[in-house]
Amino acid sequence: MNWILLIIAGFFEMGFAACLGKAKESAGNIAIFWYGGFLLCLTISMVLLVKATQNIPIGTAYAVWTGIGAVGTVLVGIILFKEPVDFWRLFFISTLILSIIGLKLATH
Repeated sequence: MNWILLIIAGFFEMGFAACLGKAKESAGNIAIFWYGGFLLCLTISMVLLVKATQNIPIGTAYAVWTGIGAVGTVLVGIILFKEPVDFWRLFFISTLILSIIGLKLATH
């Protein structure tokens, strides 16, 4: 169950990064809406991370949480913000994914 919470926390980390990006592109009330989404996602992500670290070692949990957020944020950037896609970006994102899986398998 804690691993599921950690994965969900990682998705909310992606959410707060995406909201921050959208807020940067917006103005007025729309920007306030995106900043509100940022704060909501940030809060949920942190609460779930804290809950997950009750049974998962902090080093592993933090690495997985940031890894999910990093991979997801790059994908969100590619999809929503039209960031460039090239071999090396995809190669290093793949190594991050493999590292996250490796940490999961190495944690008892």
